[in-house]
Amino acid sequence: MAKSGKKYKAAAAKVDRLKNYTVPEAVALAKTTSVSKFDGTVECHVRLGVDPRQADQQVRGVVVLPNGLGKTVRILVFCQGDGARIAREAGADHVADTDEWLAKIQGGWTDFDVAIATPDVMGKVGRVARILGPRGLMPNPKAGTVAPAADLPRVIKEARAGRVEFRLDKTGNLHVPVGKASFPAEKLAENLDAFLDAVKKAKPSAAKGNYIKRITVAATMGPGIRVDAGVHAA
Repeated sequence: MAKSGKKYKAAAAKVDRLKNYTVPEAVALAKTTSVSKFDGTVECHVRLGVDPRQADQQVRGVVVLPNGLGKTVRILVFCQGDGARIAREAGADHVADTDEWLAKIQGGWTDFDVAIATPDVMGKVGRVARILGPRGLMPNPKAGTVAPAADLPRVIKEARAGRVEFRLDKTGNLHVPVGKASFPAEKLAENLDAFLDAVKKAKPSAAKGNYIKRITVAATMGPGIRVDAGVHAA
């Protein structure tokens, strides 16, 4: 079993493992307990009181973080015809408007962070679903990444600004980045609040009892910090 380093132990000593911190307290502590040499990502992990095996208890949604993620987002758009022109004018990094792009992806190329598609090409995009799906890159109408050509400027702008998709995993948890450790604490708090609001709005009608069981935030390589689910920054 791997042993924790001195920096991690010193950071962990600052966290009261029995306390549920407010949102402002939690993000401020995440910043001070970030021990990575690089600008670590602050992530939020939410344990939900739903059964991920039940179709009517799935939790999925999209949130545009008000202060972005602090990173460059590479966007690929699957489209054709006029959609290709619109995608290029809207600033897409890659416009996959030919079958050569599908062959390139089938060959292992996935140098992009978000994939968007227009409805008319989804039949073709299905050919690379096995590659994109496991990486969380497959365009999906429920996630808002399948849109008519006329809506591409809006979708691309949101993706660039900090649009984050969240989806329940097999263990009943959500995992989402909410910014960088270098962000001011108030900006991290705003992002975290926006995400938690979206999670609450995504509560399935079939969910019973305590919906949000536990919220934890942590910077890359930093200790987990428990957050009071009922307290917001505002």
